[in-house]
Amino acid sequence: MNENPFEEQINALKEGTISELVIEPKDFTAFREVWKNLPDRMSIVGEAGLNGRIIYRYMKEE
Repeated sequence: MNENPFEEQINALKEGTISELVIEPKDFTAFREVWKNLPDRMSIVGEAGLNGRIIYRYMKEE
C-alpha cells in the first residue's frame, strides 16, 4: 500500500517544522484523504491562493 505523501507534510506542519503547506489543485484529493481523518483537522486552516492553490497553516487551539 502506498503511503500518502501528505501524511508526512501535515505532521511537519503540526510540529512546526514547516510554517505552511501549499496544495496545488491536482493534489487536493490526496491531501483531503489525509486531512479528513485527522482529529484536529479544524486546526489546519486553508487560505485560497491564486490559480486554485490553497495555503494551509496550523492554528493551535488554546
